[in-house]
Amino acid sequence: MAPPSVKRQIIGLGCWLVACFAAAAVGATASVQAKSFYGLLEQPAWAPPPWLFGPVWTALYAMMAIAAWLVWRRGGYRAQPIALSLFVAQLVLNALWSWIFFAWQCGGLALVDIVVLWGLIVATLICFWRARPLAGALLIPYLLWVSFATVLNYALWRLNPEVLG
Repeated sequence: MAPPSVKRQIIGLGCWLVACFAAAAVGATASVQAKSFYGLLEQPAWAPPPWLFGPVWTALYAMMAIAAWLVWRRGGYRAQPIALSLFVAQLVLNALWSWIFFAWQCGGLALVDIVVLWGLIVATLICFWRARPLAGALLIPYLLWVSFATVLNYALWRLNPEVLG
């Protein structure tokens, strides 16, 4: 199968970037009051400063989009339906987490979401690695960050039961 034309590749990359940053925007919408809310929570000593989240997530969303694009280039959705469907599913759970944690302030439900998200990221990474090792490698920082975020979610939930019930 011939690779897509340069024009189609550019459009494809643009679409994956839009999809990833749309998920980021959905999550950011729920996080409008996140700075003040997060600041009120009792934090574990190892919690990162709030200013770190924006730059880290921006880099991760860009890497995720490039990874999806690399897999998509291997024949599109028809050739990679499982890998790309897993990617879209994890993107949905990623956006949903901000709503559950920040907007709805449900720490336990957010923990369930992020644990399922973690599993979908692992499955996506494996499928991406099989399609294109570089695409899988681009998801490793995302998996590591979500692993850390899972532990942080748990710690915040346990430290703030009156707020995150």
